[in-house]
Amino acid sequence: MIAIRVTVPIACWRKGHAREYLETEELPPPATCYGFLLSLVGEEDRVRHRGVRVTAGLVNRPSLSVVLRTLWRIKSRRVPQGVGENARPDYQELLIGSDMVVLCDSKDEEEPSITLEERVKVALTAPEKVERFGGLSLGESTHLVDEVSLLGGSWPAARLFLQAAEGGGDLTLPVWVDHVGSAGTRYAVGELVETVSPPLRDRIPLIQSS
Repeated sequence: MIAIRVTVPIACWRKGHAREYLETEELPPPATCYGFLLSLVGEEDRVRHRGVRVTAGLVNRPSLSVVLRTLWRIKSRRVPQGVGENARPDYQELLIGSDMVVLCDSKDEEEPSITLEERVKVALTAPEKVERFGGLSLGESTHLVDEVSLLGGSWPAARLFLQAAEGGGDLTLPVWVDHVGSAGTRYAVGELVETVSPPLRDRIPLIQSS
């Protein structure tokens, strides 16, 4: 298992049921963290590292702001996206100054020839060996990461999203998102747990598509 420290100046991790008022989760879901790690190592195939365990934990309590923004939608095929009735104003929650840890454990990966855990280590210790493109974001493409580094020294006090015992937990977050509908989306049920040391690996959500 490895842990990395990540800071994000502005972010919104939209709740799945949010519509007109775009609420945010307190921290990024496992599926979002997995996509972030794939982007970090330059991997375009999102099924490449299925079976990895990934989660996030907040080190601080970021401030919450609400903004009014223009969102795109598809109401008419006669006008371009973002124009006329294909755009609408909506409120969105934003978290300001998120400081977190992201955990990655590759022991259960389906294709362990070179694991995501190993690739993340390379990306952060020898970035010249990684080929990637675009800005590094955690959530929406405009929500760029400020700093990312391997966590060294003592473990910081953090509120981690961990899987709860069967039947328990008060927080449900996606571990895999079906981008063509919702039938293939998978969730983990868990809770935010105050930790001062790395958790047991079987409590870290598993990234799986089925």
